[in-house]
Order: sequence, then structure tokens, then C-alpha cells
Amino acid sequence: MSNIIKKYFQSKVSPRPYVFVFDLVTTLFSTIGVFVFFLGLEPFAMSSIRVISTAVFVILFINAISFVVFKTYSGVLRFSVFSDLIKIVYALTIGYLVSFMVLYFLDLGTSFIGLMRIVSSIFFFNVFLMIISRIVIKEIYEGVVGRGDKQIPVFVYGTKQIGVNLGKGIRRNTGYKYKLMGFIASDSDMVGKKLVGVDVYEYNEKLFDILDKKNIGTIIVSQGRFEDENIQDVLESFAEHGVKLLTTTSPFSEWGEELNLNSQLKEVEIEDLLPRTPININMREIASNLEGKRVMITGAAGSIGSEIVCQVAKFNPFSLILIDQAETPLHDLRLKLKEKWVNVKAETIVADISNESRMSNIFKKAKPHYIFHAAAYKHVPMMEDNVSESIQNNVLGTKILADLSVKHNVQKFVMVSTDKAVNPSNIMGTSKRICEIYVQSLAKHLEVMGNVKTQFITTRFGNVLGSNGSVIPHFREQIKNGGPVTVTHPEIIRYFMTIPEACKLVLEAGAMGKGGEIYLFDMGKPVKIIDLAKRMISLSGARGVRIEFTGLRHGEKLYEELLTTEENTIKTHHDKIMIARVQEYDYNEVKEKIDDLILTSYHYDNMRTVKKMKELVPEFHSLNSPYESVDRILEKEKQSSN
Repeated sequence: MSNIIKKYFQSKVSPRPYVFVFDLVTTLFSTIGVFVFFLGLEPFAMSSIRVISTAVFVILFINAISFVVFKTYSGVLRFSVFSDLIKIVYALTIGYLVSFMVLYFLDLGTSFIGLMRIVSSIFFFNVFLMIISRIVIKEIYEGVVGRGDKQIPVFVYGTKQIGVNLGKGIRRNTGYKYKLMGFIASDSDMVGKKLVGVDVYEYNEKLFDILDKKNIGTIIVSQGRFEDENIQDVLESFAEHGVKLLTTTSPFSEWGEELNLNSQLKEVEIEDLLPRTPININMREIASNLEGKRVMITGAAGSIGSEIVCQVAKFNPFSLILIDQAETPLHDLRLKLKEKWVNVKAETIVADISNESRMSNIFKKAKPHYIFHAAAYKHVPMMEDNVSESIQNNVLGTKILADLSVKHNVQKFVMVSTDKAVNPSNIMGTSKRICEIYVQSLAKHLEVMGNVKTQFITTRFGNVLGSNGSVIPHFREQIKNGGPVTVTHPEIIRYFMTIPEACKLVLEAGAMGKGGEIYLFDMGKPVKIIDLAKRMISLSGARGVRIEFTGLRHGEKLYEELLTTEENTIKTHHDKIMIARVQEYDYNEVKEKIDDLILTSYHYDNMRTVKKMKELVPEFHSLNSPYESVDRILEKEKQSSN
């Protein structure tokens, strides 16, 4: 029998007309049942066939209209929720009030009190039958189908509003892939109580016995829990016990009317375990700066550049001029813009920023008001092996863009730099420091000359989660392949920030900048890479994945610096953004040295080029690199000159 019921419920959902007819039949049964009851007790004039048939017709006809108006048939019976039941009460209340008035007007020979008794009895009986029928159908479905192999019993971790709404979403989800079995609370006040009809359990050692007893292999983590300081340890303990961890793909505020478990749940990833204080930016000021402006973004197809594109597109710019050398990702970005921001005028240009004639032509045609310069070669080991290319792309490209910005009266030039530019130990970081020096000295030069039409702003931050070449996707792939996970050094640490966070701060810094500043971003607490690897292995549920140490790569530091100490920074109105106190340089001297460096790079003599870089940036000391020999040469020259 149960198999027949199960087979029926697992078939397609009954069409709406069937539900409508079901409700009419229930109404008919209620009406006739009540009349039979009253006829058995009080056989008076009302007993005539004409009177009964008239009453039945009126009640059925008017309630049918009420069902259509309130759409009581729109819900799926086996997935009925409280709102569906309320809708039934509203429909029947209106339907029977109108029916009573019509029957009283028709004067069926019944007293006012007598008619009220009959109609109210039919009303209450009808409400009872329609609600009970839906509850019974729902309970049968959950009891028979719900015990099927496809349904996954779950706990929700979190008992605040977000967690409760998540639990409600699971209970009413039409897919019923998951079955809510309980909540986990860190708040002792909630332990032992019931939420959404299930028990609330405390997070402690006993919890894991309960999980085993109830066969709970999955926990859905409320997004609100990720703000807790100890969340990493808690979730890691779940992972170590073989529990699968899920969370929502978007914040509670973005769920809309109903949580769709099929599309809004994902596995908890390491990015979720790096909680960050929400970043608030002055959206109004940014919008006023960018609205109606022609905005150029270099490196537009990269991790940072593409996110800047998406965020700028929200502020109704007049046009976007998107520049990148990478054809395929630029084409992907172009398709994304056409899909999401159809009203934004965007031009995608394949170009090399170090090609001066090409860039000059683009500036003449585009006439940008704003430039976000995110184009750069950024991979440390790659640039150690390709010194000249780092100079020609990063330094020459930036110089060309900065000079053209001045020539064409660009309002603001915002350059994306890196924490590796601070006391650099590698070619990439040094090339970005040279870029910083040039735009700063140029900004100062323009100020002295009284020609401040272009404001130059530099932003500096560390690693971003999910960027091209980030350690996290690399680890994820290694774990997927069974390991080993390769870490360069057991003590290596890095700062991390999400791409949207970094880009929001870039926009904010661009809005507040007056020219010549280097803005630093508060990156939060540094993370040990080995701890990151361990947590990723735990979260994956993989067993036997080893961690191997491969040694520091060429030019790699154990830690990066941001100059975030108070003596080296100036606070701004934004608690996440600071201004770096750095040495000022003479523009003419800097320009001469950079021009010489660029010319030297075309000889492709790495040692000679690196020597020029170290002379320009004295704090550049190579680490784990063949260019350490250049440091020794410069040291000898310094000693001999003294």
C-alpha cells in the first residue's frame, strides 16, 4: 500500500483544475453533510428539495468565485504552508458571508437565526475539511516519500533570525531534498527549546553522538555564524567528524520571498572561513563621481579589473573603455556586460598599454574622465625570470598612461598597486614601486607647476581571494587530485581580502583622493598558509592528503608588509583606508632614471636591468634569487666610494 502511495506522490504535481475541483467537492460535501445533520434533527420547511438545491447552488457558485479570486488552488497540496491555509480561511469567510446575504435575500423560508446556524455550520465544517485534508496529504507525503533514500536529514547551525529563516526555507522547500532535524546553538538560552517544530541542540562534545544517532551527515551553516571569531575551529571540528558543510550562496537580505535550496546552497569553502568585518563605503559619493563619466579600465579582463568593471557599471557611467591584451577573457567580459548591463555603453579594446601610439590613439577617441589602472604582470616567480617584460609592461605602460592622462586632462587616475611594493624583494614588487614613485612624483610636479588637472591616486593591498594565480584554487585542485598540497614554507603568512572588498575600497579611495596619495587597505589579520592548507583539506573531507614543503620561490618573502603602523600612516575618514607616509622624489630625476631603465630593459641583460632597478629603489633587496649577487656588487661599490 505504501508503495502505491509513494508512487502516486512521486508522480507529477496535480494540475490546478484538479485542486480547484477538489476544493469544490469538499465544499459540496460540507454543505450536504450539514443539511443532512440538520434534517435529521429539525425536519421543517427547509427540507424541500428546492430549498436545499438552491442553497447548494448558491454556496458552490459563490465559493467557486472566491476560490478563483484568492487562488486557493495555486499551491501544491502536499507542500502546503501556513500562508496557504490562511488563504483558504479568507476565501471561505468572504464566500460564506456573500452566500448568507444572497440566501437571506432569496427568502427560502428560514428565519435569520436559523439560516445563520446553517451557513455558519457549513462554513466551519468546510474550513475544517479543507485544512485537515491538506495537512493529512502533507503528512502522508512526508511520512512515506520523506523516508525515501533521496531525502537528506540536516541540522541548521545558527538560531538567530537568519538561521530560523533558513530552517523555515528547508521545511517549505518544494524539492524536499533536505529534511530539517534540528538546530545547533552556541547560545545556551536556546538549547532545549523548539524552533520550526524541531529541537535545538548545544554545540559541545555530546553533539557528535547526537549527529551519529540521528544519522546527520550534513549541516547547513547560517551565514550569520561566519561572523563568529571561533567559527574556523567549530566548522573544522565538523569536517573532522566527516560532516558535510553547506551554506547559502547569498546573504539573507537577497533571498527574496523564498529560499531556493536547489540554487542557493553551496559547500562551505575556505573563503567562507576568512570572516571579514563588512565594508561600508560612501556609495553616494562614488556614484556622483562616476555617473555620466567616461571611465577607462586597464587590465579589464583580470580578476581586479573585471570586478571594477562590474561595480562601476552600477553607477550609470556615460561609457566604459575596457582595455586588455587577453582576447578570450575580454570577450567573456563583453558578453557578461551585454547580459547584465545592456544599457551601459561599453567598448572592449584589445591593446598593449606599453604601445604608446596605440594608447595615444585610444585616448584621442575615448577622452576618458576617469582611469582605473589595473593592468600589470603580477606573478612573482614569472617576473623573476622575465625582468625586461616586467619593466616594459608595468613601468613603461604605467608611464605612458600617466603621461597621456595629463595630456588629455583626465580628471582622476587610480592605480592598483600591491603590498609587494613595500621593501620589495622581487622584480614584480619593485616594478610596481617604480610605478608608484613615478605617478607620485608626477602628481607633485604638476602641483608645483600649478597645473593640477589630473589627480593621481595609488591603492595598495595584499592578496585577493579567487584571483588568477591565487593559492586557494591551486590548493583546491591539488586536494581534488589526492595531493600532495605544496606549501613553500611552514612559516609563510599572507594577508587576504575578497575581490569585491578590494574593488570597493579602490573606488572609495578614488573618490576621496586629492592627488599624490598612496592609500593602504586594512587587510585584517594575516593567515598562515599551512593553516589554510590544513583547513582546506579538512573541509574537503579528503583523507590521507599530505602537505609538502617546496621551499621559497625566487623573490618570495615569508611575509608581506603594508606599512600599517601608526608612524608610517595617516588615518582617513574610512577606518579601512590609510594614507602611507613615503619618501618624495624629484620628478625630473625620476623621469630620467626611469627612461634610462626602460632603454636598458630592451637590451635584455637581466643583471644590468636589475642593477638599474636597485639604484632607483635602494630598499630593493633580492631574496632567494640570483639577483642577490647584484646586491653584493652594489654594496662593494658603496664601500669603495666611502
